[in-house]
Amino acid sequence: QVQLIVESGGGLVQSGGSLRLSCEVSGLSFSLHDFAWYRQAPGKEHELVASINSDAITSYADSVKDRFTISRNNAKSTVFLQMDSLKPEDTAVYYCKPPSWIRYWGQGTQVTVSS
Repeated sequence: QVQLIVESGGGLVQSGGSLRLSCEVSGLSFSLHDFAWYRQAPGKEHELVASINSDAITSYADSVKDRFTISRNNAKSTVFLQMDSLKPEDTAVYYCKPPSWIRYWGQGTQVTVSS
């Protein structure tokens, strides 16, 4: 079965605004997997933003703590990233994947925060 991850929900937003990213997953046992959101700003390495394990335990990078919320809906095989109080430095392409998929990077979704 083909494994597929599709990120969506990015866009252009003003500083202080909000966006909700979605990550639709197919082709694997979703409820058994941990997932994480990463981001890559221009000229920078990929950065771990937030993660959620199969028991829905979450963790966050210090830079987004108290502003971003990761969640999952096992019935819909979807992972979400609610981003509030966005800052220009949050501008990046955001990716979703199981942390164990070391070399995999999907299409991602672009988030641009204007000042």
